[in-house]
Amino acid sequence: MLRHEFRPGRAVAGLVMLTLAAGYAADAAGAWHVPWTFFAPVLLGGLWLAATVTWVSYRVRRRRAGREGSAEASRGGSTQAL
Repeated sequence: MLRHEFRPGRAVAGLVMLTLAAGYAADAAGAWHVPWTFFAPVLLGGLWLAATVTWVSYRVRRRRAGREGSAEASRGGSTQAL
């Protein structure tokens, strides 16, 4: 049983932040030398990707909830008390 619903946009944002942290750590350790301007587009692109994933999952959830609601109404069942 799930304790909460899965939020894919937050998962993508977290993975982007972990990737950036690993890049900064590698740069600080001297294992990888890149200019700091490399990280800005990665951050912005990752946030854009997370927002897009959030929007798509919102639309899918909304469509699914609408379909389930219309199926309930077509069966004649109502959740409202008269």
